[in-house]
Amino acid sequence: MSEQPIRVGIVGYGNLGRGVEIALAQNADLDTVGVFTRRDPAGLIPHFPSTAVHSLDALEDWADRIDVLILCGGSKDDLPAQGPALAARFNTVDSFDTHARIPEYFDAVDAPARAAGTTALISVGWDPGMFSLNRLFGEALLPEGDTYTFWGRGLSQGHSDAIRRVPGVAGGVQYTIPSEEAIARVRAGERPELSTREKHVRECFVVLEEGADAAAVTAAITSMPNYFADYDTTVTVISAEELAANHAAMPHGGFVIRGGESGTGNSQVIEYRLELGSNPEFTASVLVAYARACARLNARGSIGAHTVFDVPPALLSPKSPAQLRAELL
Repeated sequence: MSEQPIRVGIVGYGNLGRGVEIALAQNADLDTVGVFTRRDPAGLIPHFPSTAVHSLDALEDWADRIDVLILCGGSKDDLPAQGPALAARFNTVDSFDTHARIPEYFDAVDAPARAAGTTALISVGWDPGMFSLNRLFGEALLPEGDTYTFWGRGLSQGHSDAIRRVPGVAGGVQYTIPSEEAIARVRAGERPELSTREKHVRECFVVLEEGADAAAVTAAITSMPNYFADYDTTVTVISAEELAANHAAMPHGGFVIRGGESGTGNSQVIEYRLELGSNPEFTASVLVAYARACARLNARGSIGAHTVFDVPPALLSPKSPAQLRAELL
């Protein structure tokens, strides 16, 4: 393992970018190069006064001073463009979370990364990411069984970003709420067949732009493919003041549960749970750990696009293999 700090750049500075800046400070082997933003750098105030802020257009000048970029844009519009473009010049880590489009996004990032000899870790976070790994573990360990994923109750960053991009929406948040009855049945080992609608509902709270049609906004949200069309979704119009007062916190969490049977018919249940006080800060923490792994993979010659399935767990830790064997095995 290199003793030199891994130099990390942050692309984008919303809630996730701020979380990445804070998480990097908790890792002594990672060095924050700075934030790169489409906004006027002079108007952006980072969490730490020592964090440099640069224009995104200046990234070209930093090619030999950055080991990995963490991309903190949204999955709907930002990452589909930024992911392939930046992977052609830098090692990158992102949290692309539109599950249905991950295969095509992987291909879009893989080609430029391979051509440039860079490494791109895509869809890193807690779902996709940590939950993905636990779905894989469950299937591998209990091949006779069923896997269930429940999200919430919590605020979804990706879905909230999606509703804020709907014409007529000035601001908004989205909450995912799991069915307690469905969770209880799965924990009891029933292995029920559950439709998408039976597992979760989605609640949206939006602030309308002046003159916007509430019915049109509601229709645009509830019919959005990959986000809301397959769920029972409610849209409630609120004021900007109510949004700021009642929806500023960003908790989230959820469960991955694998129910199955071992060889002689014994019931076995595996459960992985997250209860998060801050969705963006936890997602940022996952991104930062995988930024370490990304730099190490590239140093090994593992180029192109990768997912969490392709990363040896030891590469996430700042500890040496000997330490890991002695302390955690």
